[in-house]
Amino acid sequence: MDNVRLLIWMTLIVMLWLTYQQWLIDYPSAGTPSPASATAAGDSPPPIAAEDVALPDIGQATAPEGTTAPALPAAQAGAQPARTVNVRTDVLDVTIDLRGGNLVRADVPGYPVDKSMPDVPVRLLDYADDSYWVINSGVRAVDGGDEPNHIAAFQSDAATYELAAGADELDVVLRWTGAGSLRATKTYRFTRGSYAVDMTLAVDNASASAWSGVPYAQIVRQHVPVERSFTSVDSYSFRGPVLYDGDEYAKLDVDDLVTEPVSQVVTGGWLAGIEHHFLAAAVPPPDESVTYQAAARGSRYVLTALSPAREIAPGGRAEYTLALFVGPKVQAQLADTAADLELTVDYGIFTVLAQPLFWLLRVVHDFVGNWGLSIVLVTLMIKLVFYKLTEASGRSMAKMRKVQPRLKALQERYKDDRQALSQAMMKLYKEEKINPAAGCLPILIQMPFFLAFYWVLIESVELRQAPFMLWIDDLSVRDPFFVLPLLMGAAMLLQTRLNPAPPDPVQARVMQIMPVAFTAMFAFFPAGLVLYWLTNTGLSILQQWRINKLIAATP
Repeated sequence: MDNVRLLIWMTLIVMLWLTYQQWLIDYPSAGTPSPASATAAGDSPPPIAAEDVALPDIGQATAPEGTTAPALPAAQAGAQPARTVNVRTDVLDVTIDLRGGNLVRADVPGYPVDKSMPDVPVRLLDYADDSYWVINSGVRAVDGGDEPNHIAAFQSDAATYELAAGADELDVVLRWTGAGSLRATKTYRFTRGSYAVDMTLAVDNASASAWSGVPYAQIVRQHVPVERSFTSVDSYSFRGPVLYDGDEYAKLDVDDLVTEPVSQVVTGGWLAGIEHHFLAAAVPPPDESVTYQAAARGSRYVLTALSPAREIAPGGRAEYTLALFVGPKVQAQLADTAADLELTVDYGIFTVLAQPLFWLLRVVHDFVGNWGLSIVLVTLMIKLVFYKLTEASGRSMAKMRKVQPRLKALQERYKDDRQALSQAMMKLYKEEKINPAAGCLPILIQMPFFLAFYWVLIESVELRQAPFMLWIDDLSVRDPFFVLPLLMGAAMLLQTRLNPAPPDPVQARVMQIMPVAFTAMFAFFPAGLVLYWLTNTGLSILQQWRINKLIAATP
């Protein structure tokens, strides 16, 4: 087997794979979940329909036989909240609309939109029309009548709440009083340093008869499609609704939800609206049998979780708990909030490699405090793990280099007889104990790690805007001055000089062009990925140089 030819094919396969992944994003098939939207990028969103945020119909799935939910008016999407409560913690700045007690705005002060604008935080939840994204919650009455739903009028003791210095938790209590003898209290608990918010909705029945209600949570979002760009890392990430049923993680297509809504009853799971590096998720109690629903109208999607009906005896109380997560995809916090919530950090088919790589990166980062240096050290560790295998490959390449004059002589002798040339070359390889395919093993090993590293650097919010040194102030975007890609191209060129030249002039020419092609391709890749490949190439050069010296000194 010609190792150079296989190397070229592997390179082409990787480039085709990257192109195919982008093609799937831009032109998804009808059955492929994608972030596509009914509204093309750059078009104005359709008019907001009140039905998009209507009270959920509890229907027959959760209500006793023979009962239906009453039809009540919907909340007005995009309207400026008349009465709000502002909540500030060390990591969140949240607005709660007292109409329904819903989360209608959430800023993340620790994550600026851009490093050049440190005072402009990323905004996730928002009540504005063109970026509408809210989390509703409430209880629907099984038999109709008054209910503490997500358009009911709540009251608060204060208009602003702030996590006090030295305090670890902050409770925001909202109260609702029905027309009869029904009372409700909605409590949001914020925790220092955490993007997880615990919500408890308690309903008190002071009447003389039992009352039944269905608790629910609802995520409503105006879906804005990602503008596809080869130079933007945001282009490669999914934006849209996702659903986890306790076993399977599904990315839902907004177009499909318009005509084919999703409804399933599962125990556990969660639902979320996600985008690159950030999400808003709702996690019902994991031991409950929950009805999950997903639907869309135009480019607005609605995710609903209906819990089993609670019956409250006269003078009794029932509580409904809900875990919310609004913020960056910090994997440790995601894992603490709900089982497999870290799957929203979408590493795709390379998750099995990417998750351990990220774990190792994080452990190293805890010691060195620099993500760029962590990439260098982890690359060194990977190189050490496969040292013996790459050493055997390197020795084979060095022997190939040593017998180059003899190979050229064979080519001259059998230049008109390719079959005889092939037989003579195989005989020479056997005599010198050379495995021509051994040189391809490092590439075969590196490619999965390369692709896994690619998704780690693209998807891990921990590396977002993370500086390295000097001019590299963000490892998750391209090198602004293209220095790392140029150094990588030079290193690859040097590496080709250490290896034996291909006997075929066409292949030799291709090998000369490859460093240039890789430099152009890597110029727009995240700087962290280029740093990994540069480090790996540099270590390979040192290893091959040492092996060449040893083989050359061998008689």
